[in-house]
Amino acid sequence: MPRYEFRCRECGDVFEVSRPMAESAAPASCPDGHQDTVKLLSTVAVGGVAAAGAAPAPAAAAGGGGGGGCCGGGCCG
Repeated sequence: MPRYEFRCRECGDVFEVSRPMAESAAPASCPDGHQDTVKLLSTVAVGGVAAAGAAPAPAAAAGGGGGGGCCGGGCCG
């Protein structure tokens, strides 16, 4: 089940709530019972280290970025 971070505006406490994604926008009370809370934006960090001598990704090796969007798709001009 996903976990969501909230911050209490009254006491400043940051806490997590586990709930289904369908209830992600529902308000949450802080552990001290305060009702004035705000949902925080969560970030995910994925890190790693490439092995020595590893080949770059094909798009990076070709110098192209690819991607979509209007200008990435060639419809601008």
